[in-house]
Amino acid sequence: MPTADPLRSPLRADLMLLLVTLLAATGWIFSKEALAGMPPLLFIGTRFLMAGGILAIFAHASLRRLSSTDWRLAAGVGLIFSVAVSLWVLGVHHSSHLGESAFINSLGILLVPVVARLMFGDRPPRTTWIALPVALVGFALLSLNAGFRIESGQWLMVSAAVGFSLLINANSRVVRRVSALPLTSIQLVVVGLVLTLVSLPVEPWPASLSAATLGWLAASVIFASTLRFFLQVHAQGLTTPSHAAVILMLEAVWTALIAAWWFGETMALLQLLGCSLIFAALLINRWYWVRRLFKRR
Repeated sequence: MPTADPLRSPLRADLMLLLVTLLAATGWIFSKEALAGMPPLLFIGTRFLMAGGILAIFAHASLRRLSSTDWRLAAGVGLIFSVAVSLWVLGVHHSSHLGESAFINSLGILLVPVVARLMFGDRPPRTTWIALPVALVGFALLSLNAGFRIESGQWLMVSAAVGFSLLINANSRVVRRVSALPLTSIQLVVVGLVLTLVSLPVEPWPASLSAATLGWLAASVIFASTLRFFLQVHAQGLTTPSHAAVILMLEAVWTALIAAWWFGETMALLQLLGCSLIFAALLINRWYWVRRLFKRR
């Protein structure tokens, strides 16, 4: 039997993760378009409920083997996910600039080691404390661009970033008991159920949905949720979490580029400087793994 090429899996993982970042970036576009015809919580609830149901088909055998404790832990993380993604979709709804919002949302990656320190006593790497001030200066420049104030969409994205940092920390603990695919499917279904139920009393539901809205919803479910999470789970199994995080940072860059093409978004000088500093902070925070990535290439 021929032996496997040791470079094949890392390269395959890198290419798959690159595709994941592109799918995630298109998800911002799909979501913004769908929100023109659906209220935010109903949209994200429906999207995640359908995507979670599809992933559950692939995870059926694994789901049957989970204990009641595993289900409770996965559902609990799903509640954290519900809060984070509801803030995210409200941020997208109120955002006047998707590219800027994507960079603000990426602050969640920087906050992961800080939250781990506060919640679990983990010691963050030195690069985290160097990266945070750089990111804060970047965010300050974005707020200055709005005239010395932070817009509602920016506040919501910062809050979503905090929520996602909590989610990543919780997931990193639970995934030691529950494998990634069934864990993801349970979380998406929980998010879908929770936010759809919350939407029912607080949002006006449309009497009907246009064909365009249904198309954007379908694209969000199939490409930006189901396919994205399926590929991400598979690719992360072929590489290390830190290495994957380096490539996943590109989501904000792709989002800004696609939004510039699709919506004709442009960035003022302060926005460009702010986003650049936030991305620089992400690189500083992951410098050890960025350096390893280039050394390997």
